[in-house]
Amino acid sequence: MIDGLRVLALVPARAGSKGLPGKNIRPLLGKPLLAWPIEAARASRYVDRVVISTDSAEFAALAQAAGADVPFLRPAEHASDTAPSIAFIEHALDTLAAAGDHCDLLVLLEPTSPLTEAADIDAALEALVAARPLAESIVGVTALVSTHPAFAVRLDAQGLMQPYAATSFGLLPRRQDTEPLYSLDGSLYISTVEALRRERGFCHARTLPFITPRWKSFEVDDLVDFICIEAILANRALILRSEA
Repeated sequence: MIDGLRVLALVPARAGSKGLPGKNIRPLLGKPLLAWPIEAARASRYVDRVVISTDSAEFAALAQAAGADVPFLRPAEHASDTAPSIAFIEHALDTLAAAGDHCDLLVLLEPTSPLTEAADIDAALEALVAARPLAESIVGVTALVSTHPAFAVRLDAQGLMQPYAATSFGLLPRRQDTEPLYSLDGSLYISTVEALRRERGFCHARTLPFITPRWKSFEVDDLVDFICIEAILANRALILRSEA
């Protein structure tokens, strides 16, 4: 609980991944991927309950072993490739509310972002609560540097490169002169339940950014991402010393 507000952490982990089959339970340094956000949420100072939303009994058992509550299995209609995220979120909120468990803030933590830590969750919750009533949600973003659109190129009809945002390569800006831009990185999503139901999403006109360092912005879409995250975790102490 934070500032009198009850906090629910919801971990989504459906079984039908196609890019990297079974990725939500793929072992990462000896723990299934879905265990990482569960443990981070359980270590938070403010999260009151950690619940997994999954359509798989196997995934549910692994999540329970990691410390999550499994009060339901996600219905098949909310577990397809095309089902919108808000559908399984509302299903979770409605199911818990019907059982008498109401929350004020929802923290969505995806297994594909295993680098998010309890300290990140707590800092984001504190920032959101401090910004009320200006903001009603906060989401993880990371700075665009090498992928900044100022340096994007397109290919012409002959297959030659042309700058996308400038008339010639000689007019490309210096990196330090570009406007700071950010991309959603999936590291965390937090919203008041009221705004989430009203806006049917985390991103809207009253959303704060939670800026994560580049090394924490990696998320698992394929095997290459997984290998990169393993390397980051193996060298985490070195990374932290370099940031100090």
